[in-house]
Amino acid sequence: MQIVREVEKLLGPENKRVVQQLVGGANRSRQEEALKKNKPLIVVGTPGRIAEISAAGKLQTHGCRFLVLDEVDELLSFNFRQEIHRILEHVGRRSGADPQGQKNLLVKSADRQTIMVSATVPFSVVRAARSWACDPLLVQAKSVIPLESLTPGTVNLSRPTSSSNSDLNLQTQATVQSLPPALKHYNCVARLQHKVDTLRRCVYALDAQSVIAFMNHTRQLKDAVFKLEARGMKAAELHGDLGKLGRSTILKKFKSGQVRVLVTNELAARGLDVPECDLVVNLDLPTDSIHYAHRAGRTGRLGRKGTVVTICEESEVFVVKKLQKQLGVPIPVCEFTEGKLIVTDKEKHAEASR
Repeated sequence: MQIVREVEKLLGPENKRVVQQLVGGANRSRQEEALKKNKPLIVVGTPGRIAEISAAGKLQTHGCRFLVLDEVDELLSFNFRQEIHRILEHVGRRSGADPQGQKNLLVKSADRQTIMVSATVPFSVVRAARSWACDPLLVQAKSVIPLESLTPGTVNLSRPTSSSNSDLNLQTQATVQSLPPALKHYNCVARLQHKVDTLRRCVYALDAQSVIAFMNHTRQLKDAVFKLEARGMKAAELHGDLGKLGRSTILKKFKSGQVRVLVTNELAARGLDVPECDLVVNLDLPTDSIHYAHRAGRTGRLGRKGTVVTICEESEVFVVKKLQKQLGVPIPVCEFTEGKLIVTDKEKHAEASR
């Protein structure tokens, strides 16, 4: 829906019917009726619903010239394999007669421009793209690379690599380039039982008005929200179990400023676009540098300033140091004293900055 809204802004209110959303969880019959009535030029949707309506013959995609796969590494995962296979087989595969009235010819995939979007692209995606796209390009923050020129060896960051870790190397390389440049990164050590209170002091110290706090387990979200609300801070939880309407309501409150801290899980790590978000806090450590980058990318968007604070236990500090090394960004240790953020390892911070 965020993408639909952005397209509507670009096209203007008079062309609102040019774009239509097709998402699961909504009324399919109404979506099919809107397709028939409006004949949109742009369809934005989830793979399951697009494939479903396409298979029913209600969505004609053979003549489509552009196919955009957002978060392509997720779309090509096992969960969406069947739906994406149908979409790749049908979009842009148009049949038509030539002027001489000869037999219909299947238009090759060369007639379809395929655009793949993601902050992180594993080599398995590169391999797959070669089979269903014509002369595909890998678009990164600072470069455009023909996929045909990429091999596991060419994505090496610092030392010779084997094919077994080529995916991780390519993703790490893309991850480093995808981090918003205006971000500041910190980590703060706190005991498990004090993490939520440390989050609260962090919000006040940075005077952050729009905060996304990440945790790894859905069952922990409610407790964190309860503790924040008990101390007078407007907070809400966001997770997949809430249902479409519940998620939409919470997001609307967060974007309007009625909720100051959105406590969520990996659901919000990808795609969530809240330009006003000025602080991301990891209450639980991300599993790797790729997940760190996706979380961090919720702030500092489109050149804005942003801050990422990772709150960890003493036994987890080595993980933060590993992330710092992989990402090539300084993540100095800090503490929150008298309402201010104080960097406590200034020498290491200076070295990392150099």
